[in-house]
Amino acid sequence: MLSAEERFFAKVEKTDYCWNWVASLNVGYGQFYWKGSLRRAHRVSYEWANGPIPDGLVIDHLCRNRACVNPSHLEPVTSRVNSQRSPIMGRPKTLFCNNNHERTPENTHIRKDGVQSCRTCSRNRMAYRRRKAKQDATAQLEQGQ
Repeated sequence: MLSAEERFFAKVEKTDYCWNWVASLNVGYGQFYWKGSLRRAHRVSYEWANGPIPDGLVIDHLCRNRACVNPSHLEPVTSRVNSQRSPIMGRPKTLFCNNNHERTPENTHIRKDGVQSCRTCSRNRMAYRRRKAKQDATAQLEQGQ
C-alpha cells in the first residue's frame, strides 16, 4: 500500500518552475483525499512543508498557477491580500494558452488593466504580419512592372 506522500507525488509533474497537479482538478485547484476527506492539494503540500495553515489565512499561489503544489510558491495570507494580489481579469484558468504555449511568468505579459497575453503568440503574430507585409509589397512591385 502506498503512503499518502507516494500517492500525492504520483499526481505531480515537476517543471523547472511549478509542480503541476495532473490529477483531479476543481476550478483549477488540485484535489487530494487525505485524512478522511477531499482537500485542496496545494493546502496539503503547504501543510506537509510548513505545518498547519494559520487560522483565518488562505494560501496564495505566488506563481499564479492554481494547479501548482510547489510549497515555495505558496504563502499564507488574508483573503483581502490574496484578492489584492490577483490580476484584475483573474488568474489564468489553464496552464497553457490557446495555442498550447506554457503559461509561465517569463512567457506571460500582464497589461496595466490586468489582461494577460502569451509572449510567444505575440511574437508569432508580429512575425506573421511582417512576412505578410513583405509579400504584399513584393506583389505590388511585381504588378507595377
